[in-house]
Order: sequence, then structure tokens, then C-alpha cells
Amino acid sequence: MSPDTLLADTSAWFVAALPDHGIPSLVVIAFIAGLARGFSGFGAALIFIPLGGAIIGPKLISPVLLVIDGLATLGMIPPAWRNANRREVFTMAAGALLGIPAGTAVLALMDPLALRWAITAIAICLLALLVSGWRYHGEPRMPLTSLTGVIAGLFSGAAQLGGPPVVAYWLGGKTDFTRVRANIILYFAISTCFSVVSYYFGGLFVQAVFALTIVILPSYAIGLYTGSKLFGLAKESTFRTICYLLIAASAILGMPALDGILR
Repeated sequence: MSPDTLLADTSAWFVAALPDHGIPSLVVIAFIAGLARGFSGFGAALIFIPLGGAIIGPKLISPVLLVIDGLATLGMIPPAWRNANRREVFTMAAGALLGIPAGTAVLALMDPLALRWAITAIAICLLALLVSGWRYHGEPRMPLTSLTGVIAGLFSGAAQLGGPPVVAYWLGGKTDFTRVRANIILYFAISTCFSVVSYYFGGLFVQAVFALTIVILPSYAIGLYTGSKLFGLAKESTFRTICYLLIAASAILGMPALDGILR
């Protein structure tokens, strides 16, 4: 096969695999989601999944986020490995190993419209949890850490929404925010590996996932890099408030009742 033929075939595959609408909106949403993720270590899914699901559906947007986040955050893993409490992270990841396959089954088998309503409800409830300021203030215990991992894994498998339970558990202790951020980043690096295997066997990695990754990854990576640079420069409380407002807007705009606004 000649190079020209290969290029033509690749271009044809790429065009055929991409959805026929919503690409510019997804690029913008990915940048905003990456910005939140880069600063705080979480929040990308709460922004990207409701909005992206409204555009191309939850069964496609969840594996897209899994791939782009996994690739874009590779550079954040080494410092997270150095700064995290690895024993706690691995304990929580062990719980996620149980929760992620169950969540993946929900994503693969549940009706897409019902799943979108469920994602909207979960996103709003998780946002309420974060905004309320409730945190677990006790000492981390292995059974509770594992249980938190199971819950986070279930939400991650179903919609990549595993961040808030983890944050509520770790942010309330005596650990400083830098250590918590490192824990979150390392935990999601590990849980991403579990999700990749689970999504693969669940048949969720269709061609459109990889075509969308090529288009969206640069925007998400730029947002991630920008957010990482803002960490330590901007006030934590200010940026967190902005993240909460973005998450609230995403949950509302992502409701099936408002279909058509983003497309």
C-alpha cells in the first residue's frame, strides 16, 4: 500500500468515525474541564460528562474522557507518586477494583436517556456534597478507605464521576491540600488502568472514541497544563468556587430536557 493510499484511507476512517455534530463545543468543554482538573486534581468529569453526554451520549463521552484524561495526566504521576500517601492510595484503589466493573456494566447496559438523567442527578448530589463542606474528619481506616474506593469506582465505571467521594474522604483529615491533591492524582492514575480493562471487555472502546481523542486531547491538555500552573498562584477558595459554579452549570445544561442548547 502506497503512502498516499494509506493517508487517504486513514483520513476516510477519521472522518467517518467522528460524530457529525458538536465537535467545537466538545473542544471548548474539554479545555474548561482540563483547567479544573489541573488545578484541583478533580472536577473534570463533573463538567465534561453532563455536557458531553448531552452532545454525543454518555456511552461515548465516558470512554473519551477516560482516554484523554489518562494520556494528558501522565506527566502529573511522578510528582504525585513522591508526595502521596501510597498506602492509603493503594487501599482505596483495591476498593475501586470491585466498584469499577459494576459501574461499567451500568454504563454498557442502561438505557442512554435514563443514564443521562442518572448522571445529572448524581452530579448535582455530588456537587451538593462538595459545596456543603462536609468532610470525613476521622483518621483514615482501612475498611472505610476501601469502601470509599468501591463507591468511587462504581461512579467512575458508570460515568467517570468518582472524584467527589474521594475528595470528601481525604480533604477532611489533617493532611494538607498538596498531599490530598497528590493522593487524588495517584489514585485516579491507578483506577484509570482498571477502567481501561473494564471498558475494553465491556465493548465501549468503539472507533469514535479514538477519533474524538485525537481532536479533543490537545484542548484538554492545554487546560490541564494551565490549571497546574495556576495551582499555588491563585487562591484555593476562589478557584474552588469557580469550579463549583462550572459544575453546577454543566449539570443543568446537561439535562436531557435542555437538549439542543449545546448542539
